[in-house]
Amino acid sequence: MNFYSTNGAAPAVSFRDAVIKGLPEDNGLYMPENIPALPHEFLTDLSNLDIAEIAHTVALPFVGEDIPSDTLLSIVKETLNFSIPVVNVHDNIYSLELYHGPTCAFKDVGARFLARCLGYFSDEEVTVLVATSGDTGSAVANGFLGVPNVQVVILYPKGKVSHLQEQQLTTLGQNISALEVDGTFDDCQSMVKAAFLDKELDQHKQLTSANSINIARLLPQSFYYFWAMAQLPSDENVLFSVPSGNYGNLTAGLLAKAMGLNIKGFTASSNINDVVPKYLARGDYYPKPSKSTISNAMDVGNPSNFGRMTELYDRSWKKITGDIVGYSFTDEQTRQVMKEVHDRYDYVLDPHGAVGYLGLRDHLRNTSATGVFLETAHPAKFIDTVTAVIGEVEIPGRLKTYLDKKKVSIPMGNSYKDLKEYLMA
Repeated sequence: MNFYSTNGAAPAVSFRDAVIKGLPEDNGLYMPENIPALPHEFLTDLSNLDIAEIAHTVALPFVGEDIPSDTLLSIVKETLNFSIPVVNVHDNIYSLELYHGPTCAFKDVGARFLARCLGYFSDEEVTVLVATSGDTGSAVANGFLGVPNVQVVILYPKGKVSHLQEQQLTTLGQNISALEVDGTFDDCQSMVKAAFLDKELDQHKQLTSANSINIARLLPQSFYYFWAMAQLPSDENVLFSVPSGNYGNLTAGLLAKAMGLNIKGFTASSNINDVVPKYLARGDYYPKPSKSTISNAMDVGNPSNFGRMTELYDRSWKKITGDIVGYSFTDEQTRQVMKEVHDRYDYVLDPHGAVGYLGLRDHLRNTSATGVFLETAHPAKFIDTVTAVIGEVEIPGRLKTYLDKKKVSIPMGNSYKDLKEYLMA
């Protein structure tokens, strides 16, 4: 399968080239030229398949001949070698727990798949350039740690990630470098995009992206929507609520639905960085500077994957609002529901999952359905916020190992000139 740019001014490329390039030269995003319709017998037999079998079937049409089928199966088995359970919180509300991977965040799935694809494709040194608002960077760093011919450069906003997130970004060493940017996530993301469009830099260094702008980060996130449906008591009338910042996770769910998965609809659940919920409510889209919240991984004012979302619906506001509703919530509302769910149902939400729960609860007031919210990170990654609300939270051993390590980061301004000088050195 070939992949085209959403901006329409760059040539279509293979899956391999889309993964290696990361971003088309016209500053669009790669999209598959067609969305495959998965076989009916596969879609009705999900509960009898394991997650690797499901992922292999979903990915194969996109990967085509660029990765042999048996190699692809090995890649998804290595990617998905941890639990991704659906847990009943109460009544008709379920949590899809995506934090059981090595860095305790949903981005482990996409980052590990991308690392293995890039490792298969790479025969010369490549630099993975990634902006993070928290969890992407740690997942990418872990996924690529020690991979031959790959250098990883992570940009993160100074003072705007949790302590544990920062420790995961800055303590690994080897082929991982962390740039501590004096700015916002939007600044980091703009700097990364500018690097991909710089022809002089392109002659100096082979760059690729590990953000959800890379198709090999986006595609695997569709796997766990299929897996969630396989675990539910029924696949009828299911809504998914997705805590949303850069909207890659939601776009992956939309892709799964377009491939034939029987999803009734989606909730785009955001914090006060609400440009997409406002678009869904009114039809106008106005990016704006992001604001800091306790759900920091969603502090995005100009989400990259908005173009992909609308592309899936022929850029029609009427079509997209047939499948998605949007809600936004304050930090006060987030803290309140974290305490309420803990006290009433003995379930611990992280701030992002709490936003997803809030959006789902509001959506279910207007429709009869089974609801699944995505719990995207382990609560211990936001230990200060969570303990202030509900009391002590146990820290998994795989997170504790980062706490006593020495932070090593490179301070940087928030202009592209600063980043270019670093990359050209």
